[in-house]
Amino acid sequence: MSRHLVVRNGGHELAGVVRDGESWYAAARRTAAPLTGEPVPVDLSADPLLWTVDHDLLVVLRPMTRGDLPSVARWRAQAHVDRWWHADGPATLERVTDAYGADIDGTTPTRMWVVEANGRSVGFLQDYRIRDYPDYALLTPDPDAMCCDYAIGEPEWVGRGLGVRMIWAWALRTLHRFPDVKALFAAPDHRNSTSLRMLEKAGFVQGTWFDEPQSDGSVVTVVGCTLDVRRVLSSEPPAAN
Repeated sequence: MSRHLVVRNGGHELAGVVRDGESWYAAARRTAAPLTGEPVPVDLSADPLLWTVDHDLLVVLRPMTRGDLPSVARWRAQAHVDRWWHADGPATLERVTDAYGADIDGTTPTRMWVVEANGRSVGFLQDYRIRDYPDYALLTPDPDAMCCDYAIGEPEWVGRGLGVRMIWAWALRTLHRFPDVKALFAAPDHRNSTSLRMLEKAGFVQGTWFDEPQSDGSVVTVVGCTLDVRRVLSSEPPAAN
């Protein structure tokens, strides 16, 4: 069955359809070709798929440095973040440095990123290939998938649609870094309805629930969410008939 899509630009809308073998992103770019700008998702769980060309908000990821750690500690201490990260202990600068310093230095499989909105640092994201953490790989459906954890740290940016843009920026960067990756993965706490809904809007599909051990010895039930790169994100053209 064909999927329909709409690309919004201000008060205008361009309607399109996803061709056989074409990814949603490729179809959105083709539909938005008359416009100046890159389409980004608004809600990929909707029918039609909703996209926008937004010149007022630029969201990018940049590599985290140790100089960012005071900001990360402040973000981690925010109530809306600590609710989901409290198992990692108090967000002191010392603890945050111990937790992320080696990742920033590149001596672990995890990479750390700062999320910027219009040039302002507003949150962070960490990613890794699941297979690089064998104990975690046993719990998840695809060890070859790229996984991420994330937080919008600045309270004034919460609830403004930044989460979808953040995950999309990460997805595009990940595909550029690892062209062979077939799936992206995230596993929020099952009670975190905001995060789960954000992932749906970005093109992820909810899957297996599993219990994830935490650093403080507790266990949290999380929901595995997967984005199929070929279906959603691939820039490859549809196969010729």
